[in-house]
Amino acid sequence: MLKKQIVNFLKFLLFLGIGLGILYLVYQQQSAAFQEECALKGVSPDDCSLIAKVANDFREADYFWILMVLLAFLVSNVSRASRWIMLIRPMGYTPRLINGFLTTILGYFANLGLPRMGEIVRGATLARYEKIPLEKVMGTIVVDRIFDVISILLVTGLALALEYDMILAFAEEHISLGERLGDTGSLLLWFGGFCLAALALFWALRRRIARTRLYRKAVEIGRGFLQGIQTVRKLQRPWLFVFHSVNIWFMYFLMTYLCFFAFEPTTGLSMAAGLVVFVFGGWGIVIPSPGGMGTYHFLAQTALAIYGVSGDDGFSWANIAFFSIQLGCNVLVGILALVFLPVINRHYQPLESVAAPEEQLAA
Repeated sequence: MLKKQIVNFLKFLLFLGIGLGILYLVYQQQSAAFQEECALKGVSPDDCSLIAKVANDFREADYFWILMVLLAFLVSNVSRASRWIMLIRPMGYTPRLINGFLTTILGYFANLGLPRMGEIVRGATLARYEKIPLEKVMGTIVVDRIFDVISILLVTGLALALEYDMILAFAEEHISLGERLGDTGSLLLWFGGFCLAALALFWALRRRIARTRLYRKAVEIGRGFLQGIQTVRKLQRPWLFVFHSVNIWFMYFLMTYLCFFAFEPTTGLSMAAGLVVFVFGGWGIVIPSPGGMGTYHFLAQTALAIYGVSGDDGFSWANIAFFSIQLGCNVLVGILALVFLPVINRHYQPLESVAAPEEQLAA
């Protein structure tokens, strides 16, 4: 147990270091550009601090719109919890919406400590309070994330379709595509070779591996995952599942767009610009770092530059959005979830499974 805790702590330090390192590089780049701009205006370097500017921008932000962002965050997670429960019910369990909502929030909170840990935390916590086998809950989380992957790809495609000319013009001006593609091709070649070698080794040792206890446990967990994944075929109201899926991502988009109105230099940006910044920032969060620290700043700031927002203003907006949305919402509501989950479940006894999972999932 102690060894596992040490490993998790080291992982946390690694991802935190990566996030802080990227954030520091972005800051250094924008600070240098900000100093150059001050020099052109005849402003003394002592009176030209990017940190001071960001702090002042935080003070002058319109916090009414930050509260609207928090509201959109809560609405999105009501839909996420509702969609998750829809995936669980075909297995014969009826978890409460409040438990689904609070464990989802708790998962976001855990992701700030260690990327992707939130999926395990929210699955394990719901399984504990609702008396559902963990592997079955995790199977539904896999389905939940599969739909998220599909959604972010669709939203990315929509952003590219609507703003293709703007994005292409910016890329051609600032990025050497030939060099980037050459480096990427070499990396993909090495990665492909490693995957083929790993598959060949597994195939050669497959009989020995099949006799190990670890393999049998993996198969058992895999069956539980498969059972969770199969629940999507048993949805009673698929249209409601689609509604919640659309609403989750529409609320995510609103969190970005509404935050434009909290900062004066971005108040005039269009909804299309909001979609592009949302997509760029979303991919920044996907990259493993605590809450997307550093990666979110870099990509959101890059997207804002497409629409003429200066680097220093883009850096300020990225910090306002990140610390208000990613950390503010997740930490504040996450702590509330941590406190209230044991309280509301103190005397709660979940209903017995209405039918055996095998009968529920029979073809």
